[in-house]
Amino acid sequence: MDRIKFITDSASDISVENENELDILVMPFKVGMGDKSFTSRIDFDNEKFYHMIDEFDGIPVTSQITAFEYAEVFKKYYDEGYTDIINVTINSKGSATYNNAVMAASEFFEENPLAKDKFHIYNIDGRGYTGGYGYAVVQGAIKAMKGSPADEIAAYIKDWVDNCIIFFAPYTLKYARKSGRIPSAAAFAGEVMGLRPIMRIMDNQITTETKVRGDKAIIPKILNLTVKEMIPKTPYCIVYGNDEEVRDEMIKAMTKEVGYPPEDSYQIGAAVTINAGPKVVGVIFKGNGDVASSAAFG
Repeated sequence: MDRIKFITDSASDISVENENELDILVMPFKVGMGDKSFTSRIDFDNEKFYHMIDEFDGIPVTSQITAFEYAEVFKKYYDEGYTDIINVTINSKGSATYNNAVMAASEFFEENPLAKDKFHIYNIDGRGYTGGYGYAVVQGAIKAMKGSPADEIAAYIKDWVDNCIIFFAPYTLKYARKSGRIPSAAAFAGEVMGLRPIMRIMDNQITTETKVRGDKAIIPKILNLTVKEMIPKTPYCIVYGNDEEVRDEMIKAMTKEVGYPPEDSYQIGAAVTINAGPKVVGVIFKGNGDVASSAAFG
């Protein structure tokens, strides 16, 4: 029977409960704020980070997880007798983390040639953010507990992340403007007119699907976009930030529309908060691939 170790990074936003109960290694990103450096999930939890970013005038930055860090954990779990590592990372266009993991795996087998026939490393590009790949890691770990082999689990995870779509909206453009995600002029004009962008995360890209006027229009528009592209009867999750009321509104709207509740909810951590701000809401789902995304905001 395969002995599988699941690894992901802190941008997956899996809960501490799932991390512990399913024995998932969550490798933390470091966050720089001025001349200070903090480690996600160690130096702060989500709620504390929301306050930190609100009080910080500059632009926080995250550091990639290095090949050296991956090499250390690959060797550790090989020495401990694991047969397989399934590592799912933040999208490869948003961070060098995935490529660093691939590099570390190649170097590991060069240094440990006897491991090639008895130890396997599946590095999977999560192609998105937050629960877009965090959900797949959690489901993979559950499948492993039920006895599914590593290659089948890796194929399941890759299929999910290849077809996952997230529609979400920030309730302010302040943070997107600061991070450069939306040009300053467009963000300023959007705030003045009360516009809220509905963002699509898919295929390693973030684009603006459409815009709505006012906060009350956000959830109905996300609901409308989701049901058009979601494969019927498939699981979905909610993504949210510092406002549980909007999370619950999104859950209620989706449950009423599709007839069943979400599998889970994912609260955004530092990696998404830096670009979107602490108040967001959205839906994570498996898409049918029939509808093309639209152009960027601005």
